[in-house]
Amino acid sequence: MAEPVQERDDADAELVARWKAGDERAATALVERHASALARFVASIGRREDVDELVQDTFVRAFQSIDSFRGESSLRTWLFTIARRLVLDRRRAERRRGEHVEVTEGDVATEFDALDGVVADETAERVRAGLDRLTPTQREVFTLRVGEGLSYRDIAEVVGTTEGAARVHYHNALRVMKEWVST
Repeated sequence: MAEPVQERDDADAELVARWKAGDERAATALVERHASALARFVASIGRREDVDELVQDTFVRAFQSIDSFRGESSLRTWLFTIARRLVLDRRRAERRRGEHVEVTEGDVATEFDALDGVVADETAERVRAGLDRLTPTQREVFTLRVGEGLSYRDIAEVVGTTEGAARVHYHNALRVMKEWVST
């Protein structure tokens, strides 16, 4: 079962304090706590081929600027924000170099392990196809809400929008997913 948000935030605050005090094991613990969630998020927004590199870069950037983390949001939200910016920066760089970046159905990561035993393969395929029908922002918001359990406030911070806009993107994504899966 997932760790309650407040307990996770308290544990993260303690680990950040230990890291700032020079305890390198605290950094390892932070990576262990958040790497898989970051990997799922990065893959879900279409960067499956360089997930490990982007997750590593996220932690490098976070540890380099840990003194700027004020704790106004959760550490996980801050890490998602850094990862998202790295993905966007990489896409912009690829466009400048003339590389064509297209997100296809095969690029969409879906982690439905808990449903594998319950949902038929056909339904799982419909969900993957439904995710492909979402806009990139809808996919990000949907993944952060459903897959990671972030609040709309935290999602807005990660995606760089308002809380209201995050709600709208989520509900539009949910509508598309419901329509697609139920047809």
